[in-house]
Amino acid sequence: MRQKHLLRLLSGAAFLALASFSGAAPSFADEAKPAVEESKPFDLNSVNSFSGAFLAARTADVDHDLDTATRLYRTALDFEPDNVDVKQRLMITSLMNGDFNSGAKIAEELKSDSSVERITTITRAVEAIRKREYRHAQKILNYEGPNDLDRLMNGLLLGWAKAGEGKPKDAIAAIDAMQGPEWFKIFKSYHEGAIALAAGDKATARSKLNDAVLDREGGSAAPDTFMRAVVALAKLEARDGNKQKALDAVSVGEGFITNYAPLKALRTSIEEGKPQDQQVRSATQGAAAVLFSIGAALNRDGAEDIVSLYLQTARALDPESADILVMLGGIAENLKKPERAIALYQSVPENSPMRRLSEMQLGLSLASVGKVDEAKQHLKALIDLDPKDVRSYIAYGSVLSDAKDYKEMGLVYDRAVEAIGPVPQRSDWTIFFQRGIAYERQKIWDKAEPNFKKALDLNPDQPQVLNYLGYSWVDMNINLEEGLGMIRKAVDLKPDDGYIVDSLGWAYFRMNRFDDAVVELERAAELMAGDATINDHLGDAYWRVGRKLEAVFQWNQTLALKPEEAEIPKIKAKIESGLPPLEAKVPAAAEAGDALPKKVTPDATVPEKKS
Repeated sequence: MRQKHLLRLLSGAAFLALASFSGAAPSFADEAKPAVEESKPFDLNSVNSFSGAFLAARTADVDHDLDTATRLYRTALDFEPDNVDVKQRLMITSLMNGDFNSGAKIAEELKSDSSVERITTITRAVEAIRKREYRHAQKILNYEGPNDLDRLMNGLLLGWAKAGEGKPKDAIAAIDAMQGPEWFKIFKSYHEGAIALAAGDKATARSKLNDAVLDREGGSAAPDTFMRAVVALAKLEARDGNKQKALDAVSVGEGFITNYAPLKALRTSIEEGKPQDQQVRSATQGAAAVLFSIGAALNRDGAEDIVSLYLQTARALDPESADILVMLGGIAENLKKPERAIALYQSVPENSPMRRLSEMQLGLSLASVGKVDEAKQHLKALIDLDPKDVRSYIAYGSVLSDAKDYKEMGLVYDRAVEAIGPVPQRSDWTIFFQRGIAYERQKIWDKAEPNFKKALDLNPDQPQVLNYLGYSWVDMNINLEEGLGMIRKAVDLKPDDGYIVDSLGWAYFRMNRFDDAVVELERAAELMAGDATINDHLGDAYWRVGRKLEAVFQWNQTLALKPEEAEIPKIKAKIESGLPPLEAKVPAAAEAGDALPKKVTPDATVPEKKS
């Protein structure tokens, strides 16, 4: 996949500067390291030495507490003003924290430092473009190294600097002449088209944007850039009075990403004949689009630091860009920094098509910091504002699910089904799935089962639904072979999903196939080593095959992993007395607690976060 190839380019100098510090920093790409919650304010009065400030700064840095890290690096510099390593790290954390002015000032000081040359070059060039010093920016952007990603970024920024100087034809020619791998094409086409649009050259803009929209493979690697090209082309055609061509362009985007909020808003505005303003209208916004394009293409777990740096630098050029703000909010959520996410979502302009998406994510973030009642009110208000937007129901339903308010959750999804209408689309499968969960949790199986079946009618290969329905049947001792087949299919579709593999192992356990259960549950425990339920299940399977010491160890391990309160007495009883003999076996649901699937992957419970 092209995106994986793009990510390998993070081995360039810019990423290495982020990922290491004086040879001592841990890898920021270590996906096994759990993110931490929001840190408490650090007491600077407790710092009385360089080493104290530096070590505390590094701790805050690794924990992504950027406010604290930048303050502590500054304190460390008070003790050692000429320490280059600390200056490097202060520059990077300042940029990542959105303090571009401070980062740019240090970048100018470090411009001759080859170890951070790629960061200082981009930062200094962006500062020059921001000040409309376009010739100076062009002098800075002279990259001749081997890294494709650096060459692409510099080349695109150089093009926008030329455009800012009033030379759009030279800018387009320079970008067009850039040599590189096939995945350059989508970026080149979009930015050439955007430069032509900003210069009023509609013919060239239409040609280049059409090239971008036709590049489906490139769109798979850089979907955000692809969608920007779709929007730009649709708006160009609408402004030229070509309403049907504009709607055709929107349809291309809708076929690429379903339920994309900006396209929904754009289609409505085009149909209503409203005026269309382009997203990129100047060289500064164009340079911001370069940084956003590449940052968005690299956005994944483990790359948060480099992506944040690109996006925050882009934000310095285009502070009201909803795309940038929403993506930064999503990164903050992934890093378990909900307060930061809330502030970013609140910054999305009121008139942006992305505002509603940001409001939904804001509601989810409010719930994640314990403001559940506020989150409920916020999301209910969104539903009332637009009862046809099913994403609002999914967001609200997610909050209710976490709060275990399954009765209200069922009512919410009843409303969602009404909003969908009599002919649901394939993408509506999650509405029926979540309604099924709400009824199942209320033990109303005669209402739950038809919803799971409807979800599978709409999306026959959806592993979460296959897992949930299949296991429910096995647990109730009905449709055993069909249910087990569903779970196996779910595992085939998502072999690395520990929760689904756990369901297969636990289904075998319910069917007294204990040796098979051990095999699958051991694999599930490897995939999700820190999950209490999976470890508990593995302990039960060990006990049934006679591995009783290992079973007791596994149950003790489960207690250490902080299971749900209701499960603790059951686990302690098993540690004390083991499981009852099979011939005196208590009902399955009482033996080891609630064994129905408790967890599904996030994409089944919350609105899509892709901007």
